[in-house]
Amino acid sequence: MKKFIIYFLLSLLNFGIYSQKPSSSSNVILKYINKIINDTNDLSAPKLMNYPTLAFSPETSWEIGVSSLYIYSAKRDLKNRLSELKAFTFYTLEKQYGIWLDHAIYTDKNAWFLFGRARYQSFPLMYHGIGSKSTLEPIARIDGNFTYFKERILREVFSDFYTGIEFDIQIMNGVSYKNTVNSFLKPNGGNGSTNIGLGWGLVYNNIHNVLNPRKGIFSEWAFLNYTDKIGSDYKLTTFLSDNRFYIPIRENNVLAFQFLGQFTSGNPPFNLLSLMGGESLMRGYYLGRYRDNHMIASQIEYRILPFSFAKRWGASIFFAAGEVFSSLDKFEIKNLLPTAGAGLRFLLFPEKDIYTRLDFALTQEGSGVYFFIGEAF
Repeated sequence: MKKFIIYFLLSLLNFGIYSQKPSSSSNVILKYINKIINDTNDLSAPKLMNYPTLAFSPETSWEIGVSSLYIYSAKRDLKNRLSELKAFTFYTLEKQYGIWLDHAIYTDKNAWFLFGRARYQSFPLMYHGIGSKSTLEPIARIDGNFTYFKERILREVFSDFYTGIEFDIQIMNGVSYKNTVNSFLKPNGGNGSTNIGLGWGLVYNNIHNVLNPRKGIFSEWAFLNYTDKIGSDYKLTTFLSDNRFYIPIRENNVLAFQFLGQFTSGNPPFNLLSLMGGESLMRGYYLGRYRDNHMIASQIEYRILPFSFAKRWGASIFFAAGEVFSSLDKFEIKNLLPTAGAGLRFLLFPEKDIYTRLDFALTQEGSGVYFFIGEAF
């Protein structure tokens, strides 16, 4: 499932460079963009950026949206880690809509770490089935309302080491099915469900810039237990291990690794299975194209930030491999799915060392294009 995301920001920049007689309205826009990308008066000042987006995919038709990014250091103290709040809202010509909210917030002296995301959307889900042998073409389009809220509230107990509670709420309702194949059977939880999980997490993190890590380690180990005692329709337990390593190479080059495993036991509904794909890990695959009880994936990326001959332009190359499987004894190296690609980088906030990324990923099933602020991992 290709989804091409077009940011008006770059087209406006190009317009400002090549247009000889810009209109008054374009002048206002260009002044706003210039203020964002060239304001370096106060390194400790928070930054707020709002920008429109345009996308197209077969299941949604044209999609228009607005994205916002707010970054700051607590108490404007640059010794505190960079915090980020991201928001994205969209509407499609198929009358679908949604709002996404993500955050990674550090309090003063990095004492507390709040890390989570929230989603509400009325949006189609292309369902290909369960397992590594699921069909290339979707066997159903599942429409519905999806609510997702996951939060980690972590306290630093040793230098760079955090621990605390995690909770997850996922609600799917108003479910309907379209374009089903003749042999289609609704998956577990296919009529919708409410699931609530509560658990504990451990995080080691010595990275200062969450949007562009250049050196350090991020390692998260967590479990969530979903039970009817706290209002969950299904009983299951998930375990997550997410480990990221960043090694500086030369002056501006970074070698980044990620190893992720997610394991689910119990009786999970299909929307709480381990999902593979998306804009961060296993780029090039539609998120949820592959799903099963367990998933293992890893990726490596070499980043040049920036080129030696350019102040604001850079690039990256990456490779990843992953697999979903129903039980631990079903994992086989030969079933690993590869993806690889390359991307361009533009230094959007020089004083905070934050880049936009345009990535192209190629898989054995197709390709994907991704444009976001901040690195994939």
